[in-house]
Amino acid sequence: MESRFSTPQQMRESVFIDGADANARLSRFWLLLVLSSIIAAAGVVADSTAAVIGAMIVAPLLGPIQGTMLATVLGDRANLIRSLLLVVSGAIAAIAIGYAIGMLVTGDVVAATNTQVAGRVSPRLIDLLAALGTGVVGSVALVRRDISDTLPGVAIAISLVPPLTVVGLTLESGAVVEALGAFLLFVTNVVAIIATGIAVMTVYGVTKLAAAEKVDGSRRASLRKPVVLLLSMLIIIGVPLSLTSIEIGAKSIVERAVVEVVEEWGADAGWRIQSIDYSTTELTIHLEGPLPQPDTDVLEAALVERGIDPSTITIVLVPVYEVELGG
Repeated sequence: MESRFSTPQQMRESVFIDGADANARLSRFWLLLVLSSIIAAAGVVADSTAAVIGAMIVAPLLGPIQGTMLATVLGDRANLIRSLLLVVSGAIAAIAIGYAIGMLVTGDVVAATNTQVAGRVSPRLIDLLAALGTGVVGSVALVRRDISDTLPGVAIAISLVPPLTVVGLTLESGAVVEALGAFLLFVTNVVAIIATGIAVMTVYGVTKLAAAEKVDGSRRASLRKPVVLLLSMLIIIGVPLSLTSIEIGAKSIVERAVVEVVEEWGADAGWRIQSIDYSTTELTIHLEGPLPQPDTDVLEAALVERGIDPSTITIVLVPVYEVELGG
């Protein structure tokens, strides 16, 4: 009966771009990368979740990232360098395409006006946890052929090309801080894939299997240095992710308090909250209700009493007129 586990050689053939068909696989990589970057950038600009998901499925970056991981485990220096070059050059190309598309659209594509950007410029520790979990699934799918059909789901969950196009779009818009946040999300995903991949390969004993098969061009690998490097990178990445998580958590607490105060203030005059717009600097709340408009001085006093700075809040009051016809 055929084994459900892939051999080291089969895994090499799956993620390494070498051998007789290297040119064909390389052209396929660049074709898919360019197309997925265009789709992702267009989807972000249009604020279309469906288009962005489509770009995630098409994106080919997961292959060379897993190739970097496998080459590290197998001690294959040539494929390690080749895979790293593909990851770096592919990332640069995706950023450049995002920047170019940003030049073609009117207006800035930033977090304050685009939910696709907003969801990728402030990565948190929960994003690292999600990346680690997805990385495990992707590595297990590489080892076990009977669950390889989960790879499209892994591609969607790990999100590699969309953050890179967001980097280009926000750089073109002059939002450097947001671009750095999106790039941090990409780096977080890459490090998580490689780190969890090494752990999974160790659990499945891939290094020992490779030594037993004596795969050409490989040598017995020492994982101590790569593991130390990856752990260090996880710690370094964890610092800004922790700071962002703390900042977002504190902001959420304040926003909930503001909404409570505004709801209570508006209810007394028959006004109801219709929408809440969040941005990096202020909170805008739209209310609708009958005339006369409620006294905003009372609201300002209530906010100050709760320890909230009223200058960071904008209240938009939209009067509603009721007209009875046929009277």
